[in-house]
Amino acid sequence: MTTTAKRVSIVTEYYFSKKLREIDELNKQGRNIINLGIGSPDQPPHPDVIKTLQVESAKPNVHGYQNYKGSPVLRDAFANWYRQWYQVELNADTEILPLIGSKEGIMHICMTYFEEGDVVLIPNPGYPTYASAVKLSGATPLLYDLKEENNYWLDLNQLEKLVQDASQSSLHGIKGLWMNYPQMPTGQPASKELFEKIIAFGKKHNIIICHDNPYSFILNETPQSILSVDGAKEIALELNSLSKSHNMAGWRIGVLCGAQQKINEVLRFKSNMDSGMFLPVQLAAAKALSLPKVWYDEVNAVYKRRRAKVIELLDKLNCTYSNQQAGMFMWAKIPEHYDNGYALTDKILYDYNVFLTPGGIFGNGGDNYIRISLCASEEKISEAIERIKL
Repeated sequence: MTTTAKRVSIVTEYYFSKKLREIDELNKQGRNIINLGIGSPDQPPHPDVIKTLQVESAKPNVHGYQNYKGSPVLRDAFANWYRQWYQVELNADTEILPLIGSKEGIMHICMTYFEEGDVVLIPNPGYPTYASAVKLSGATPLLYDLKEENNYWLDLNQLEKLVQDASQSSLHGIKGLWMNYPQMPTGQPASKELFEKIIAFGKKHNIIICHDNPYSFILNETPQSILSVDGAKEIALELNSLSKSHNMAGWRIGVLCGAQQKINEVLRFKSNMDSGMFLPVQLAAAKALSLPKVWYDEVNAVYKRRRAKVIELLDKLNCTYSNQQAGMFMWAKIPEHYDNGYALTDKILYDYNVFLTPGGIFGNGGDNYIRISLCASEEKISEAIERIKL
């Protein structure tokens, strides 16, 4: 009998992979579930982006394998984008690596730098893929707490204690730290001061700082990059993506930015995994990166209206929340009479045919919270409000 590799047994199927199958089955029963769970933008990319894809894909000479480091046109576009919006200078030839979505970059980084015996710090609550990728690399994930009373910022005192404890264990010690701001799922933006402290912490302990940055343009007036900190490239890598900022989640366009040596090290692994993106997709992505501020303003105007409706829904659920959240979700604390977020979201799903995300999927730090996506029309959110009778 064929068995799976041991590495598969240490991870579970992604929550949304399983839950969306269940929702499909409920819809087949005629339930007509309103999905306010997953963060998949429902608006299209800019028309010029689609036009570029159409024009370029009709050319006869664009269908072959591509450069493993991506098209120079796309790398230049990413460099210009970082300069314009983050005030970060990147060498397009050596410090930028396009990715088939930034999620694959999480895996590439973990497989490049982490192995059995290493410890990697993971946010709690945080994106579940960080821990899964660390486990698949053979390393050990170690949770650090993000708490509401601390604005969901990293606690340097706790991090220092975790480093000290790890140094006294039988493992190799802490080699990496995953973080992302605006933080997912909590929506908390960062500050330049926080980034500076984390870079100093990474340098002090020789810990690779891995910053995942896909939400910086959504409901956020001041996009920030950790690479804007002086000397950050010495110790940090940053992932970014067009999935949220440009409504291109299904296009799978991401990027890894960092020092030349680190880019080359990751490329050594990545080049054994894929053969690059379809060139017309890369050229369309370059067009997206050149869009003016009015594009981001128009996208955010839609999300602002939707957020106002989601706040109505949260008020109906008697949840509490911060109005200072960025990104395409609202994170909220549930009423005390529910055991946890699962209890509330299950009731809403099975009794009222509305799917919300339980905060516990992001770690036990999210047990008493829920997350609601803004990736549904105002009409759908209004219908969800009408359906729920608590």
